[in-house]
Parts: sequence; structure tokens; C-alpha cells
Amino acid sequence: MTADPRAALDRFVAALEGHYHAVAARRGDDDPAVDDAYEVLADAFEVYEDSLAQVYTEVTPFYLDDGDDEDDDYEDEDDDYEEASAS
Repeated sequence: MTADPRAALDRFVAALEGHYHAVAARRGDDDPAVDDAYEVLADAFEVYEDSLAQVYTEVTPFYLDDGDDEDDDYEDEDDDYEEASAS
């Protein structure tokens, strides 16, 4: 079965909106609504990307990070910010 890229795009855009609303209404650092919206957004992106590849042999310029070294990335960014602020 081939996914409809237009329907996948509509779902992706709705997931972006849902993620934005969850972040804007966040209740604390560990709000499960934000985590849920993140997962929905990631899934919608993958469906959209797959449907583009199937139907048009095209992809987006984005990729989903697997999150294995996510903490390391944030620490590096914090270090860079602190170094720039100290200058």
C-alpha cells in the first residue's frame, strides 16, 4: 500500500500544530503532553518522509536524531553558550 503524500503532509502539519500547543501550554519540565506531542510529531514526519520516497522518490532535508547522545549535545551547547557569554 502506498501512502498518500498529501494526507501525510496534512497529518504532519497537524502534528506540528499539536506540538506547538503542547509546548506553549507546558506545565513543568516533564509535562507528559509535550512528550506525547513529540512522539506524534516524529511519527507523522516519518510517515510523510516515507510517502514522499514511495510516490516521488524524494526526501526532505531533515532527519530524526535517534537521541542516543542527546544529553551530550545539550551539554556541548551549554558549554559553547557559557564560553561566548564569558567573552
